[in-house]
Amino acid sequence: MIRQLTEHKELLAAQRLYESIWRSSTPPVTAELMRALIKSGNYVAGAFEGEDLVGACAGFCSPPAENFLHSHIAGVVAGGRGRGVGHALKLDQREWAAERGISEITWTFDPLVRRNAYFNLAKLGADATEYLADFYGHMHDDINTSGESDRLFVRWKVSAGPRVVNATGVVGLGISADCMPVRGTTAGHTVLVAVPPDIETLRSENPAAANEWRHAVRDVLGGLLAAGARVTGFDRAGWYVVERNES
Repeated sequence: MIRQLTEHKELLAAQRLYESIWRSSTPPVTAELMRALIKSGNYVAGAFEGEDLVGACAGFCSPPAENFLHSHIAGVVAGGRGRGVGHALKLDQREWAAERGISEITWTFDPLVRRNAYFNLAKLGADATEYLADFYGHMHDDINTSGESDRLFVRWKVSAGPRVVNATGVVGLGISADCMPVRGTTAGHTVLVAVPPDIETLRSENPAAANEWRHAVRDVLGGLLAAGARVTGFDRAGWYVVERNES
């Protein structure tokens, strides 16, 4: 069940949930901040299995003229992954926004995390519109491991649906047999940009390789977006599909 959080004990549970996921020295979001978001009319929701909180999501609204909800943080407990909890939270967020006349939801995600790219771009049908280099600065938690916090900024129209892509084109960034980035060519209308299968494990086992991937994706994918190209989807095999504007 998905519902808005209202009680202080629920907000503390959400704070603890975020702490358990990010394992940072300070909470990614505090109960006090979520209380303020709720009071000022923003979105703070939780996913429950019985009495147990298994996922939570919080966001805030833009100035009225811009008419979007920015989803700042969302997380699901380890045992809830792959069971549709995150998807249910996003659908609830979309319904909440639609009821308030909000036409678009935005958020950021790490472009190196393959499962998140597929979820955001293919399953939800969001559009990646900006590449943000080291957006949050160095983040001291177990997920980001103090590395540079590059992010893709996405916009999700409330009316959007899933997207099917055909992952064919020139390879702008490939992947070698030992999972290292291999630069190719961006001289084509459709350019494919690979990301590693499991960047989180790579960060802990081979930080230098993870850093090489960070800068390779920043240069190729970020460079394409800066030049006016558009991400049209993400193939489950691990490729961003990017359409260049050749006019």
